[in-house]
Amino acid sequence: MSFFSAVFTRALASRNYRLYVAGQLISLAGTWMQQIAMIWLAWRLSNSAAVLGMVGFASQIPILLLGPFAGVLTDRFDRRRILLTTQVLAMLQAVVLTALTWQGLASTEWLIGLAFVLGTINALDLPARQAFSAQLVEKREDLPNAIALNSMLMNSARFVGPALAGFAVATIGEAWCFAINAASYFAVLLALLAIDAKPHRADRTPAWRAFREGVGYVMGHREIRPRLLMVAAVSFLVTPYAVLMPLFASEIFRGDARTYGLLIASAGVGSLLAGLYLASRPDTERLPRRVAGAVLLAGAALSAFAVNHWLAPAFPIVMVLGFAVITIIAGNNTLIQMLVEDAYRGRVMAIFSMAFLGIAPLGSFTVGHLAHLFGVQPVLFACGIGTLAVGFAARRHAATQPSSDREI
Repeated sequence: MSFFSAVFTRALASRNYRLYVAGQLISLAGTWMQQIAMIWLAWRLSNSAAVLGMVGFASQIPILLLGPFAGVLTDRFDRRRILLTTQVLAMLQAVVLTALTWQGLASTEWLIGLAFVLGTINALDLPARQAFSAQLVEKREDLPNAIALNSMLMNSARFVGPALAGFAVATIGEAWCFAINAASYFAVLLALLAIDAKPHRADRTPAWRAFREGVGYVMGHREIRPRLLMVAAVSFLVTPYAVLMPLFASEIFRGDARTYGLLIASAGVGSLLAGLYLASRPDTERLPRRVAGAVLLAGAALSAFAVNHWLAPAFPIVMVLGFAVITIIAGNNTLIQMLVEDAYRGRVMAIFSMAFLGIAPLGSFTVGHLAHLFGVQPVLFACGIGTLAVGFAARRHAATQPSSDREI
């Protein structure tokens, strides 16, 4: 089987999944444009690492607070209707952000508030999207390919969106980035309406009992639990670098919005390569060890980025960092989705979203404030050392697993 066939022909053989991918590709590029423009606008208005940390905190803390209950809703109601609702609400948030920026009324308080609104929407959208995309693949053996393609899709947008946003912010302003994102939601709405997916079998267990069952299932599963802990640790220690990137771009590398966009796009290139690597794998054999190795790679790359003072080396370092982070996140997502029972998929994916995106605001808040007090480079270097420690622990765990567990 050729590389192209290994990556693109398996999950995309399903019509519904093809429609889903087409709509998401356009919408996610717009989402990344808005995210980059929003963070840059917050930096331009405040010149404060603490404010950058607060914007990141506000955009993702609802995922931590609401995630388990969102998982219950995802297993209880039709996932396509949930996604239609969340996409319309996210489009309205982008419209409000556009209007405020065009009128010159945007402030750090407004940005933090609207970031919180979008985070609340995403708390429900993310587990529904993860569970729904798995529902669209006709053959279960194609599920790892579909999950890897989801990651590649996100990171294709992560490559295109930030690069476009960097140039758009520098030439036509942040408001146009927000407006383009608002328009991009029409693509995913049309795709969702065109999908002909059978509703999943809804869970009618009382909500609080369903919540407790979901948490108990995760805590009692000897393979899912450590993978979620690994994702949470990497999310806390590593992902805050992206929130602090405007400070690096302007203060350390003496650049502008274009520099910021290109740095984020470089991470997107690495992330895209990670998605291609995972999508090309025929199975999940040896994937646990590869994921553990990626944690070590992330720690080394973050430490190198923290001590670097020159722009040119920053691009390949960030590319490696992007590759490592997505290998960790998407690799663990693949392993968890192959392990989880379908009846618990929505709740487990909600807890996965909490571990990845819900823990991130705690990292953004903590690292942002520590950077404000002690300097961004020493703090990120300490985070890199902490990530290396997590990586060594993950390698030991992978090495001690029985072969039947490693070859899922």
